[in-house]
Amino acid sequence: MSDTESVVDPEEVRHVADLARIDLDDEEVDRFTEKFADILEYFETLDEVPEVDEEEELANVMRPDEVRECLSQEEALRNAPESEDGYFKGPNVS
Repeated sequence: MSDTESVVDPEEVRHVADLARIDLDDEEVDRFTEKFADILEYFETLDEVPEVDEEEELANVMRPDEVRECLSQEEALRNAPESEDGYFKGPNVS
């Protein structure tokens, strides 16, 4: 049992599970208590990473825009699974 693991309380795990509307049995609570402790330990490790004082200068590596001939509407719709009245047709969303 690590020092971090003692910081995570099984009741906190149950509370988080309740907020997420997830039913956990005792075995799952124990397992998630250990996993949460591991996650907190990873955050402690990240806290040890030294900060970088200076940011590197950013450079635009994108090519400049070029005007090119575009696809016709018919060519653009050629591989569409469904189209209607010259437009792409997708599933109904409600």
